[in-house]
Amino acid sequence: MAEGGEGLTGVIDATAGAALLDPAVLVLLPSARGGGRMIKAIKFVSIPVRDQDASLRFFTEKLGFRVLTDQPYNDKQRWIELRVGNSPTSLVLFTADGDADFIGRGFHGSLVCDKLEKTYEELVAKGVEFIAPPTKASWGSFAVFKDIDGNRFVISAG
Repeated sequence: MAEGGEGLTGVIDATAGAALLDPAVLVLLPSARGGGRMIKAIKFVSIPVRDQDASLRFFTEKLGFRVLTDQPYNDKQRWIELRVGNSPTSLVLFTADGDADFIGRGFHGSLVCDKLEKTYEELVAKGVEFIAPPTKASWGSFAVFKDIDGNRFVISAG
C-alpha cells in the first residue's frame, strides 16, 4: 500500500486517519503524519453470523463471553459487541452488507486460555463441537472448535 493510504482510495481519509467505512469494518486512529498516534490496538473483530440471537446464546452461554452492547443497527440486524475475558478487544456478531458469503468461513485469529486441556473439557461438556482436540505443535498447544455457523476458532494456552 502506498504511503498515506492511497492504496485504499475512498476508504481512508489520509489527512485525518478517519475510517469512512461502516464501523463494523475498520477503526483507525489519527495518523502519525498529522502528529497523532499510530494504530495502537484492535478494538473489535467482527464475526459474520446467520442468526444473531442463536449466535449470541452460543457465545455467551457456551463460551462465557459478556455482552457489552446489544442495540439496533438497522432494520435487519443489531450491533452486538461481546467482551472476551479481560481482553480490550471485543467480538462483534455482525454481518456487513455484502458479507453473507463469509459466514462459516472461519475466524482468522486465535483465542487464548490459561489451561487448554481444562478449557477443552469444559467446552465439550457444554456442547461445543471441536474439529481438532488439544494438539501439541512445535510452537505450542492448540485446539480448534466451530461456532453454530461453522466458523472455526483456534484456542491455545498462553
